[in-house]
Amino acid sequence: MPRPEKNRIVHEPPIFREFKPVGIASKFLEQTILSLDEFEAFRLADYVGMSHEEAASEMEISRSTFTRLIERTRKKIAELIIHGKVLTIEGGKIHFRNNIIRCHDCGYMFNTNINNTFTECPECHSKNLVNLAGGFGHGKCCTNINFKKGGNYARKKQNRAGRNGPFNR
Repeated sequence: MPRPEKNRIVHEPPIFREFKPVGIASKFLEQTILSLDEFEAFRLADYVGMSHEEAASEMEISRSTFTRLIERTRKKIAELIIHGKVLTIEGGKIHFRNNIIRCHDCGYMFNTNINNTFTECPECHSKNLVNLAGGFGHGKCCTNINFKKGGNYARKKQNRAGRNGPFNR
């Protein structure tokens, strides 16, 4: 019997959850699902440029597990680029170290860690905040305040609110 998989640590939730080729409706494309731990492995190794040992330590997993994870992730990303698939980021046995909060009213986005509590937007002082970690099933376990959940709910609202804040300037 294999050992139970332990939670992997992800720095923060991704801002975007889906990517697809331009000009083709999603319903005509095959879907590739990238788990949150695969997303984090890709971010640490290929975006941040960490060694496998450093990245494994950051995610609190073994180096060999990280190597298997990043190889699987790179294969999925190569397949979706070459074959024109839809990439969806979801799931996985993870916990977020930080969170991203989006103001539902003005669209401003800001980072927070687990210990910080925000009750209003620092930009417009609205209390209508969206927890991006909540869209992945993480709410109280990864932040200590209740927000509206992110995910599909947040994605629909981001178009209405516009894109501004520190990530989109």
